Amino acid sequence: MPKDGNQTSTLCVQLGQFSQAGLKGKRNQDFFGASVPEGKALRLKGVTLAIADGITPSPVSHEASEIAVKSLMTDYYATSDAWGVQTAASNVISATNAWLHGLNRRSMPERTELGHICTLTALILKGHHAHILHVGDSRAWRISGISLEPLTQDHVIPVPGAGPQLNRALGLDHTLAVDYRQVELRPGDIFLLSTDGVHDHWDPDGVITTINGADTLDDAAASIAAASRKAGSRDDLTLQILRVDALPETDPLADLVDGDLPLLPLPEPGDTLDGFRIVRKIHENNRSHIFLAIAPDGQKVALKMPASETKSEPVLLRRFLMEEWIARRLCSPHVLRAAPAPENRSGLYVVTEFIEGQTLRQWMNDNPQPSIAEVRSLARQMILGLRAFHRKDMLHQDFRPENMMIDTEGTLKIIDLGATRVQGVEEGKADPAEAILGTLQYTAPEYFVGDQIGPYSDQFSLGVIIYEMLSGRLPFGADAARVCNRRDRARLRYRPAVDGENAVPYWIDDTLRRATHPLGHRRFAALSELDAGLTAPPPGRRSSAQRPLAERDPTRFWQTISALLFGLVLVLLATR
Repeated sequence: MPKDGNQTSTLCVQLGQFSQAGLKGKRNQDFFGASVPEGKALRLKGVTLAIADGITPSPVSHEASEIAVKSLMTDYYATSDAWGVQTAASNVISATNAWLHGLNRRSMPERTELGHICTLTALILKGHHAHILHVGDSRAWRISGISLEPLTQDHVIPVPGAGPQLNRALGLDHTLAVDYRQVELRPGDIFLLSTDGVHDHWDPDGVITTINGADTLDDAAASIAAASRKAGSRDDLTLQILRVDALPETDPLADLVDGDLPLLPLPEPGDTLDGFRIVRKIHENNRSHIFLAIAPDGQKVALKMPASETKSEPVLLRRFLMEEWIARRLCSPHVLRAAPAPENRSGLYVVTEFIEGQTLRQWMNDNPQPSIAEVRSLARQMILGLRAFHRKDMLHQDFRPENMMIDTEGTLKIIDLGATRVQGVEEGKADPAEAILGTLQYTAPEYFVGDQIGPYSDQFSLGVIIYEMLSGRLPFGADAARVCNRRDRARLRYRPAVDGENAVPYWIDDTLRRATHPLGHRRFAALSELDAGLTAPPPGRRSSAQRPLAERDPTRFWQTISALLFGLVLVLLATR
């Protein structure tokens, strides 16, 4: 039963649906679908509703509607659990659009209006939010109090003598812009998906009255469609109604990792744990202990166990186990790999590959004045590693020199995945907010002021590290770690890496200035742009000699100004 009538361990909804061919044609060109999974799929993917409407002139648009809805219903649930709703659903919709458009080009390249064209509106409920994805003139609505609130906008243009025509739909073009919107859920919320045969003729007040007075939502959907038919609709009639009965309160991590495993006593060299022979301890801190071990197949592995202090922190324990879950979903030579683990473990630990080498921090200590080529090589490997995270809708969030290893072959690998943010998991949380997990001097300002975070947040940390490798200091000193609000962020001033003690090219300094900009939207749109900025100066830019001295060497600029002012004071004193 719902707790307090509002929350249960899972999302609880009621559905009502109705569809009928219109009077102007024998075939129903609309198609709809709904999926209410259970268990892990419900928490990580959610409830999905979709409605599609084919275009009237086409004899095959009903096929497009069916393909669009069925593809979303099946392929969305097959996408990576790490992906957020927008990424997963948009990729599925875009792939379906590409297939339909290719079919149209092969079958009827000069008569697009006769091809596989349809609208699509999808509603995905996950955790405590509703996600709306939309293209065309089918619509999504929400009953808000005593009003019917539209959640989508039609993609149509007026055509004289022919009425409004679709200018965006599946199959119409090789690329597709899908509208996306997210709204917060409340118990009792009612959402509707409708095709134009219904909503072009309904009475909004009558819709609300009908839903409130019907025995079931199926009855309500049928009654609303019948009222639209009576009001003059000749088009196909399709309507879906969803009511939110209760919201989930459990942590979606519970479906991903086994948090009930016991904490084991720390092993000693020579001990055996589930077939792993412990060699020695290689690292420890207040959160974990890491051991070098020999796996049953003879391979060296790193066996990581939580510190006893974390026993009373279930969230930290779940994050600890998430490290292995994350590692198994990333495929990059520049990210720590998970190692084979026993199916049934006797306790709480994770197993990863063992990396022989040194941390990037130790490398920086050993190489205080690295060449530009060395820094560029390591930076490119960092970029490749971060891309693996971002392509899976993940943010590392604790990107710093201590969390990277350079092996004996010179390959850099990102390690320590405990702070990683997985969009697909975060969306399922009742309260996604949590403490800042990264190291303050490498953490982007948006974390401190509560602004939206994204791949550009990891980019900030990357820029700080590259800057530090080249200059031996931080671009904002200690000020970046003291940011508490937007006013503090506005006071941040970048300190050029170029000075009298190093020979950092001006264009690399410009690249780092942009990568570490206090405002996320002012950074590079893609890490490939940052990579290009480290490789060669952009065409048409001023050379270093053409730049003002205040930009090239601020210290020498102010020393010069001070010397001139001092000389002027001496002249004035001498003439008195």
